[in-house]
Amino acid sequence: MQGKEVISTGMTQEVQRCREAIARAREGLCTAVVCSGDCGIYAMAGLILEMLDEEGLLETLSVEIVPGIPALAAGSALLGAPLMHDFACVSLSDLLTPWEAIEKRIAAASQADFVLVLYNPKSKKRNWQLDKALEIIRSSRAAPTPAGVVRNAAREDQQAWATTLEDLATSDVDMLCTVFVGNSQTRLAH
Repeated sequence: MQGKEVISTGMTQEVQRCREAIARAREGLCTAVVCSGDCGIYAMAGLILEMLDEEGLLETLSVEIVPGIPALAAGSALLGAPLMHDFACVSLSDLLTPWEAIEKRIAAASQADFVLVLYNPKSKKRNWQLDKALEIIRSSRAAPTPAGVVRNAAREDQQAWATTLEDLATSDVDMLCTVFVGNSQTRLAH
């Protein structure tokens, strides 16, 4: 990004990054907030809009939301076509949503036979949620239900592997992964 000032923050510092971007924009600087995937799916667009609304700036500052390629779309393409009918997407991050609410959503979507896409499946500090989510899903899905994991979707070093609900190894999953679990109609085609 030659000739551009770049300010980056790590995970959990999104609010700070948005505040800095809003401050720069208020100074009249052309400002962009960049994130991976699609900015409107578990990402920064909603946070920017909420903060602008809280500060009464929605009418003052011009905002353009530019779509990206969400991990669920890139991952689906890498795995074949697991999202060709109704599906549900649930984030396993309990930083902003209580775990009890996440559990209810997983159970409801699983019982309703939606294909499931699990975002934020596991981090260094949140390392038990994926196992619990899979336990919930397994209570209403057959063991050989197709599943898949995509790591770094549409990025360098992307990886995708198909497996079954029974054999899905959570040890291979981290925060850069998106987990897909098929429904009763999903099949593996070779």
